[in-house]
Amino acid sequence: MTENQQRFEIQRIYVKDLSFEAPNTPQVFLEQNWQPDITIDLNIAHNEVNKGVYEVILTVTATAKAKEKTAFLAEVKQAGVFAINGFEETQVNHMLGAYCPNVLFPYAREAISDLVARSSFPQLLLAPINFDALYQQQQDALKNADEQKEKH
Repeated sequence: MTENQQRFEIQRIYVKDLSFEAPNTPQVFLEQNWQPDITIDLNIAHNEVNKGVYEVILTVTATAKAKEKTAFLAEVKQAGVFAINGFEETQVNHMLGAYCPNVLFPYAREAISDLVARSSFPQLLLAPINFDALYQQQQDALKNADEQKEKH
């Protein structure tokens, strides 16, 4: 492989951690007209495990509350190992912060859906997420924070 050759390779996709809690069962199943408030939290982390080889971890947490009581909390840490070589640093950062999470999200979405269904709750299908837009918002926020620090 020459120095200028770009390479992106998915080496492995796996579940790093998986948890489900339903602290208020079976009482929550007795609720009439059950319409929970559902919140979805996302977190992306990455680390370089070898030169040009990165582990990216997408954490998706779904919390359902009914009348101020937690019905369930489902969390998956979906991870992948990616080889990324021959790209500029800004491109690598974008791949780690947006492209790799886009690859991992369908697996995390399936795991969350499966956990919720196996626990006898109504099916939970997470909507697609635009990680490119989230990454851009994060970069803009960092740039604005830097500009504010320079002014003071």
